[in-house]
Order: sequence, then C-alpha cells, then structure tokens
Amino acid sequence: MNLIFATNNPHKLREIREIAGKEIQILSLDEVNPEAGIPETGETLEENARQKARFVYEQTGRDCFADDTGLEIEALNGRPGVYSARYAGERCTFDDNIEKVLGELAGMENRKACFRCVACLILDGREYLFKGRIDGHIAFQRQGNNGFGYDPVFIPEGYPQTFAAMPAHLKNGISHRGIAFSKMFRALKHREHN
Repeated sequence: MNLIFATNNPHKLREIREIAGKEIQILSLDEVNPEAGIPETGETLEENARQKARFVYEQTGRDCFADDTGLEIEALNGRPGVYSARYAGERCTFDDNIEKVLGELAGMENRKACFRCVACLILDGREYLFKGRIDGHIAFQRQGNNGFGYDPVFIPEGYPQTFAAMPAHLKNGISHRGIAFSKMFRALKHREHN
C-alpha cells in the first residue's frame, strides 16, 4: 500500500516513515508533484488537516493523508495553537518560534502545555480523522539536538527531558503525532488483513 503525505516538511516525512514501518510506503509531495501550494487557512487543526488532504486528493485522485499539529500553552491562553508553525511570522524559523514562546513565558511559573495532532486520511474517497495529544510543560531553556519545531523546549509528562533530548524511537512512541499516526496505521493494517 502506498499513501501520499501532504507535507513539504522533510522532518515530518522522516518521522512518519519511521512510524509507518515497512508495510506502508509513504510518498512525499515531491514524488507526486501537485500544482501550487497547499492551502492552510483553517481556524482549527481539524480544518487544516482536512483542507490539506482534500487539496492533494483533488489534485492527484490518490489515497493520501495530511496532519496539522499545534502546541497549546496554558499561560498563553492556548497559543500558539493552530498558528504554531508560523507563530513568529510567515517566514520564521523553528528558532524564531521558540524564542517568541520563551520570551512570552519569561517570569511565568505556569509552564503547562500540550501538543495536539489531527491526521486526516482520505482512502477511496472517504475521510477519516485520527487524533493524538500529549501533555507536558515548556522548559526554561532549550535541551537536546534531535527533533524539530518546539521539540527542544517541550518536556512530556513523566519524562525528565525534552523531545529533542530523546532518541527518535522513544519520541515517536509517545508523541502527539506518534499517537495519531499509530492509530491511523493500525486501522490501515487491520483493513488490509480483512
């Protein structure tokens, strides 16, 4: 089975291929080359995941999936949320986003946060949603060199280190994306065997 992953993020692509394992081949957007950029104008993670998956399905007519992920910080009233990837501005880097978050949390004791992921799968023209969430808190400073995005400052509940300080297999087993996509791949494998 092969599926198109509606992302231009090479870090996400590598992570999802690791979670999928060998049975499911994940194709990148570069391999199918849809026209124009993927829209991402929704106001919720669900809307964005659906919008991206539908766009690629309409362009290619092939089974595909997309996700949207947000970091929600309690003391910032749930921000950056749906704007996590571009929190510090349209052309910002991962570092810019981290700096903005750490700056806004300066002097605050409440560092509670969660990561949420919504994956939308379109299979034979039908849509399915899979969700994942992990609670934790924002570190006072960066830790670790693995991962991407906010990984250097997010410490999942029950662990002493950030996502960026963990080996990939551990992060992928407990992360918001790992949870959502494990559900999706389990459902696909179950379907294949029935």
